Amino acid sequence: MRHFGHLAPAVRSGLFHKEPGEFDAGSPARTLAVALGATLYSPGTRTTLAQDVRKQARRGVVSMVLCLEDSIGDADVVGAEENLVRQFAELAAGEAAAGAEGAEAAEAGGGLPLLFIRVREPAQITDLVRRLGPAGRLLSGFVLPKFTEERGLPFLEALAEAEISCGRRLFAMPVLESPQLLHLETRTETLAGIARAVDKYRDRVLALRLGVTDFCSAYGLRRAPDMTAYDVKIVASVIADVVNVLGRADGSGFTVTGPVWEYFPQPERMFKPQLRRSPFAGPAEALRTALIEHDMDGLLREIQLDRANGLQGKTCIHPSHVAPVHALSVVSHEEFSDAEDILRPERDGGGVLRSAYTNKMNEVKPHRAWAERTMLRAEVFGVAREDVSFVELLSAGLQDV
Repeated sequence: MRHFGHLAPAVRSGLFHKEPGEFDAGSPARTLAVALGATLYSPGTRTTLAQDVRKQARRGVVSMVLCLEDSIGDADVVGAEENLVRQFAELAAGEAAAGAEGAEAAEAGGGLPLLFIRVREPAQITDLVRRLGPAGRLLSGFVLPKFTEERGLPFLEALAEAEISCGRRLFAMPVLESPQLLHLETRTETLAGIARAVDKYRDRVLALRLGVTDFCSAYGLRRAPDMTAYDVKIVASVIADVVNVLGRADGSGFTVTGPVWEYFPQPERMFKPQLRRSPFAGPAEALRTALIEHDMDGLLREIQLDRANGLQGKTCIHPSHVAPVHALSVVSHEEFSDAEDILRPERDGGGVLRSAYTNKMNEVKPHRAWAERTMLRAEVFGVAREDVSFVELLSAGLQDV
């Protein structure tokens, strides 16, 4: 699979200086952690899940979470588990029947996304792997809710046991959303415990996900569509501390993903739009209007703040959120130019140089970690042409959504 693989080759060629690279479930964890992009959640109770998964893959989704936790009622868990087993069997049968045609479909963006199951209890991991049987080969791992050291270690131990039983690599994506992480008096020790737990199972932890909705819930808060998670100061402080401890660029850190955006339709707007007109001048003005009407201006701003604060990708609960996340994940030609200059072998000794765009100074040693992360993102999301902005990328990604 590849990002923007659902677009025609001629369209991709017109958008990218360097096209997104291919990856699959067997790719290195470092690549997959960045490639997750917009991870789309879906309740495990949906009886059309197999159909939905294929449909979203054709629209550019490359990672999905099938949820058995907060998105379904307590009384629905048993039925949802049975449904997942049926849906995976249907997906596996479809893949087998496709044969050679499946390879062609994957090239056109029709291959299956990376699939994860969000569980409630550790025992569900080993039980589901057993019940999925051969269809479990389509499963990339599990999402672990309300993760702390005490609560999370049994999940990770169950994952290790499931790997042995099925003979395949399975990833964990812990969700950081517990009140102990939010509350100031317990935050430091909780973060230290989480760090110990995920470091012990480092090879199995693909990414850490932020449960901002649960953070807000602890204080009876809910951010409006005109505001980002970073405007809610108590939430912003947790994000900063999580990145500080768990997102370092010194080799000890993990990929931390952006929080969910809760809104799609918009009733009455209280504040003026956050999208400037200038990037959307001309024919793109209609796109700007559509984005504002559907609360996407706030989402776009939050994605930019995610990136500025060291987060990659995003949890998504609606298909319309996927294209904005992916469009803003593409490396701009300017970013690529700067990163390439910084990482040239002759720059190993350090120094300062003027950007090829003549609008900034690049300091080789301080900016090296940024450049390395930028090049990794360029591998999976590609590099835009010099005259292509996120507006063109977004417009192309929104086709048929």
